[in-house]
Amino acid sequence: MASEYVFISDLHMGGDEELSALDFEDELLSFLETLEKRGGDVELIINGDTFGLWEYAEVTGPAKLEQVIEDHPRVFEQFRATGEVIDITLIPGNHDYDLACYPSAVDRLAEYNLTLEPEIAITREVAVDSGGNHSDGHPQIWIEHGQQHDANNRMPDWGNPDALPVGYFVVQRIVAAAGRYSDRARGDWLRDIQSVAPMEEIPRWLLSNYFYREMSPFLRAVVVPLLLFFNITLLYLAGTALEAAGIIPSSVFTDNPVVHALGVGDIVLELIITINVVIIVVLLLLAIPFWLFRRDLKHTLERFGVVLSGVRVGQGDEPFLRAARNVFETHPDVAVFVYGHTHRASLTRWGDRVVVNTGTWLKKLQHVETRFSRLPGVYYPSFRLNYYRIFAEGDRIVVEYEEIETDKSPDLTRFQRLVARHPSAEEPIPDRTVIDPTGTLEIPEDERSGSESS
Repeated sequence: MASEYVFISDLHMGGDEELSALDFEDELLSFLETLEKRGGDVELIINGDTFGLWEYAEVTGPAKLEQVIEDHPRVFEQFRATGEVIDITLIPGNHDYDLACYPSAVDRLAEYNLTLEPEIAITREVAVDSGGNHSDGHPQIWIEHGQQHDANNRMPDWGNPDALPVGYFVVQRIVAAAGRYSDRARGDWLRDIQSVAPMEEIPRWLLSNYFYREMSPFLRAVVVPLLLFFNITLLYLAGTALEAAGIIPSSVFTDNPVVHALGVGDIVLELIITINVVIIVVLLLLAIPFWLFRRDLKHTLERFGVVLSGVRVGQGDEPFLRAARNVFETHPDVAVFVYGHTHRASLTRWGDRVVVNTGTWLKKLQHVETRFSRLPGVYYPSFRLNYYRIFAEGDRIVVEYEEIETDKSPDLTRFQRLVARHPSAEEPIPDRTVIDPTGTLEIPEDERSGSESS
């Protein structure tokens, strides 16, 4: 039992070709060096998806772990150095599920002072001064990655390398392929596909990057004015309809002297409006069959149990909060529930119980609308390199949250910077949360009924 536990998750180190790049390598090395220098009775726990083993399509089995070690020698040497001073424990997630399938991984990682516990969930005790009414003498931390609560990423037979969920095949066919083809893109944006969450966002993300990065500049120079004038076209159509109905005079739109005074500009404006009218008519004609096709495809995918990501848009962390409620209710000694998987760091407090989401060190992509209507949204990149510390303070448990500063600037094109709105700030997480492990579990009524937590 350590006196302090440090948690991170979802590093996703590894992957074919461009996916092997580690944007946060310097920050991770510095973080590990800091833990090494501090020393003490500390255990670093990486609760899943330390490695991106699913993202390798060219190698199989234990060779995937060997490839990660080869791709990231500096990180593993620092693991070895830090692991000589403090304990470092790994548990498998879904992307490094191979760690639970091949016993050789335990010994291989031990060479770098990494302790692998190939379990779906583990627990740790917190050495508070008084055990209170806890039967085992100390309150516990429940630790898991969380993939078992995601319908398309849960493992049907834990430890069986051939029993793989739908998510594995999606990663193999889409994410790993993106790593191999990333160098063909204009810029290095394609490898960021592993940061698109949930995966339902991939089509919209691809469209956005095609428009802002891959589209011919000459074609974009034609398309952008058409899109920007789309609202003007809608206004013009509405105005001419009102004129035809006699509600407003014809001099407002059809025979406006100011517009006619533009000369050539008037002709260009009318041409753009005409083109947009044609586009609107075509879209209206296609709208109904496209809607029927989309509806039928959705029902078909649901019938086969395939929805790309079991955590759907808008569902948020509800499946994981529901799992935490069950653990708290069935294991009264558990005071803190720790999970990852969703890449959204958070802390939820229910009375004297805490649910912690460890987030990710991957680049985060936030969809933001543009300043100009009809232009595709921009996926604004950022990093939230974070970790949690959990330790005893007298007869209390303290959960501290810290973020690591990074000077990485958003890798956006000049056009994206021009049109993108500023993204909204991420939900703040308390720097310090103190709970009484002998206190009560108080779940708000809206969360008991299954609605999404704020």
